[in-house]
Amino acid sequence: MPGELAKKMTSVCQVVDDGWPEAWYMVPDEDVDDQKRENRFTPNEPVNVKEMKALGLNYWAMDAVNYKYPIKAVPWDPKEATDPRVAALRDNLGYSYADVMTIHPDLLPGYETKIKAFFKEHIHDAEEIRYIIAGSGFFDVRDPLDRWIRIHVKKGDLMTLPEGIYHRYTCDEMEYIHRMRMSIGVPCWNPINRYGTEEDTDGHESRKKYVCKYCVPFLKEQDRFEAAAGEEEKAATDEENEKDVVDDEPAKKQQHIEG
Repeated sequence: MPGELAKKMTSVCQVVDDGWPEAWYMVPDEDVDDQKRENRFTPNEPVNVKEMKALGLNYWAMDAVNYKYPIKAVPWDPKEATDPRVAALRDNLGYSYADVMTIHPDLLPGYETKIKAFFKEHIHDAEEIRYIIAGSGFFDVRDPLDRWIRIHVKKGDLMTLPEGIYHRYTCDEMEYIHRMRMSIGVPCWNPINRYGTEEDTDGHESRKKYVCKYCVPFLKEQDRFEAAAGEEEKAATDEENEKDVVDDEPAKKQQHIEG
C-alpha cells in the first residue's frame, strides 16, 4: 500500500503491531470437520505480525462504534463515509464503489450455500479490502509453502489482501459478520477458483505477480536461513570431531608407551 496512505492512515488511526488480529497455522483441509471452528494445531502454531506483513497483508483498527452503516447496501456510495479513517482510504486509493452486507442465517438468502462458496480457495485480480463493522470471522491465506494461515477478524478490523494471494473466507461459530468492501470503480468480485475449473490459477497474471513480489523473496530468505543453519551444524560437527581427536591423543601416547 502506498506510503502516503500509510502515513495518513497512521495519523488518523494509530495501530501498533500487537493490535493485529490473532493468526495461526491451520490444520490440513482433510482434518477440517467444520470450517467455522478455529482448527488450530495442538500445540498452537501462532503467526506473528511480521510474517503477515511479509505476505502482503495490511491492517488498521477502525472505529466501528461511533459510525453506523446499513445492514445491506449494494452498492453503497463511499462518499457517504463520515469516518475519517474510511474517508482516508477512499480518497487516497480512489475507491468510488463499496457494498455493505450482513452474513447471517436470517439475513442472507441461501446462507449455507454461500458460505460454502466463500470457503473455496481462490484469488482475485485486484486487491481485496474488507472492513468488519460487526461480528467476526476467518480469513484463510496461503503462505509461500502452501500452508494455511487462519486470521481471526473481528469488529473494527480492516484488512487488505494483495492481488493474487490464495485465500478464502468464512464466518466463525457466531455465524454473524457485518462487513464492507470497497473498490476502484464497479468491481468484478467473481473469484478465480484454484480448483474445480479449467483455469490455470498458478499461471494467472495476478498470481504470477504475487509470487514474484512475495513468494520468491520468502523462499530465497528460507534458502539462506537453511544454508546458514547447515554451515553452523557443519562447524559444530567439525569442532566436536577435532575435540575427539585431541581427547584421543593422551590415550594413543599411553598405548605407544605400553606397547
